[in-house]
Amino acid sequence: MPLNVVRHEAEHLYAREPRRASALGAIQGVLRLHRAEEVSIERVRKASGLGKNEFHAMRYLMQAQRENREMGPKDLIVMLGLSSAAVTKIVDHLVELGHLTRSPHKTDRRAWILQPTPAGADNIERSYGNFHTSVVEVMESLSPADAATVEKVLSDVIARLESADRQ
Repeated sequence: MPLNVVRHEAEHLYAREPRRASALGAIQGVLRLHRAEEVSIERVRKASGLGKNEFHAMRYLMQAQRENREMGPKDLIVMLGLSSAAVTKIVDHLVELGHLTRSPHKTDRRAWILQPTPAGADNIERSYGNFHTSVVEVMESLSPADAATVEKVLSDVIARLESADRQ
């Protein structure tokens, strides 16, 4: 299949066409953004030198750290949808790389607390630099009214998708 067909494959909804051209342009913009995000995150992941599950584990752990939440291997099992053995292997490798520390839980002797090291967090932050900068700079360039419109439209789409997932 020619590469130009593959590149544009993500731009089709495989549903009825929108009735208004303005809606079609907006839909195509959202789909292109989604595809660009996927490509960008994969590029970021490769730059980090981590496997997909290791990369996602670090992202989850960094978010928990920012929110002052403790996370352990059991949390990663749920979040990554992997077996205990697979998560143990990921955690062991991240500890070996110096990206993660594993310390005993304060009250549960059988549990562990996982935390990104400064070097591990820096690796992810450095890798994400261009992605975050691009998104923040473009959004900051919007007028307050345009930013509110973007937020509302995206929130409405997300709410619809989430409600469909619950059905």
